[in-house]
Amino acid sequence: MGKHVQSLYVTVEDYLKAEESASVRHEYIDGQIFAMTGASDAHNVICTNLLVLLYTHLRRSSCRAYINDMKVRVETVKSFYYPDIMVTCEPFSAKSVFKAAPILLIEVLSPSTRQIDRREKLIAYKQITSLKEYLVVYQNRQRIELYQKDEHGHWPMTIVRAGDSILLESLHEPLEVSLAAIYESLGLANVVQEDEAEYELDSEPDFC
Repeated sequence: MGKHVQSLYVTVEDYLKAEESASVRHEYIDGQIFAMTGASDAHNVICTNLLVLLYTHLRRSSCRAYINDMKVRVETVKSFYYPDIMVTCEPFSAKSVFKAAPILLIEVLSPSTRQIDRREKLIAYKQITSLKEYLVVYQNRQRIELYQKDEHGHWPMTIVRAGDSILLESLHEPLEVSLAAIYESLGLANVVQEDEAEYELDSEPDFC
């Protein structure tokens, strides 16, 4: 999410129509729209690595992976977001401009989106009944926060660090991916080294 650009209430229909021809993408939060900001080189490399890994794994299934130009609709909070990576098994529809039943969502964290990705989007995404996993991927170091819905509907969080692998269980067949593969071409010496404090919150998000 980025800068708030509209103070008047905008209907879903008007938002979707305007977004078709907009030169800048916007997210929609209960009648308000927010212009999306640009992404860093590291952000783009991480997203590309994730997309390739997921595409290769899903290519013989009925599920598909999308990268940051496909919206996800969160009906319960009347919102549309552009997740960095989304996996859904919804039937293919050539003219569809959003998905409503993802099984996996991934956001790559940056200083400008840290609270949105770890709080607002976490709260919103947890209300998507089809969703099973949500990943928050850091770009300044090899760290991923993995939220997985358990059988009780709770969302415990696991931190995965450099040298470890992550097991995605939401897919048609589980996929184990090393952090080295996700951060390939971004040796720590090349990753943008933002101040650690820029990524910290006053407290950890609510996992349940």
